[in-house]
Amino acid sequence: MKKLFYLLAGPVILTPLAYLWTKWPEVPTRVPVHYGLDGMADRIGSKSEFLTMVLVLTGVNVFVLFFLPHIYKIDPRKTAADNKSRLNGITFATVILLSLITFVMVDNAGAHKLDFQFKWLIALLGAFWCVLGNYMYNIKPNYFAGLRLPWTLNNEDNWRLTHRLAGKVWFAGGLLVILLSFLLPGPVVPIMFIAIVFITILIPAVYSYRLYLNSGK
Repeated sequence: MKKLFYLLAGPVILTPLAYLWTKWPEVPTRVPVHYGLDGMADRIGSKSEFLTMVLVLTGVNVFVLFFLPHIYKIDPRKTAADNKSRLNGITFATVILLSLITFVMVDNAGAHKLDFQFKWLIALLGAFWCVLGNYMYNIKPNYFAGLRLPWTLNNEDNWRLTHRLAGKVWFAGGLLVILLSFLLPGPVVPIMFIAIVFITILIPAVYSYRLYLNSGK
């Protein structure tokens, strides 16, 4: 199973690099390397700077692939080991997200585009939030993933109830992000995403604190 995981994730990470190799002759000498909230390029860099950026993103993806699935090993909580399969799922979703972002950057550079199509990017982030919500629903107590609040870490019932709610709220929030990404004006979309993420984190956090107060501890 472990070998299959890496066999699937490896090609996903390498695909943007392979695509860049085929597109390299079409990449101009001056390439967008940063974008504003409106999705338009606000800084242009050299071709070598763009290559460095792609390599760095790929390196981050490789780090995520080999580090995140094993993070439970340095977690002092015994229940953290029960999250191995969930961490694998979160890792694979993160690898796909970073690879897709890198792929779009390469495609934009090859097509000489100055916009990043933020609506699609935010919709993709909404889908990623849905995936996280699916895994948060029954994640076990740990120090690296989930709502790691003092009262959730010190009470397993609080952790369980809080993350059951968080899973539902995050999944619903992700679906709402996907929908609104294509309904709202472009400049509003990133602000909408940040607001929904904040609210979906705040709701279970407040719920968790109320559980803590009601427990009398």
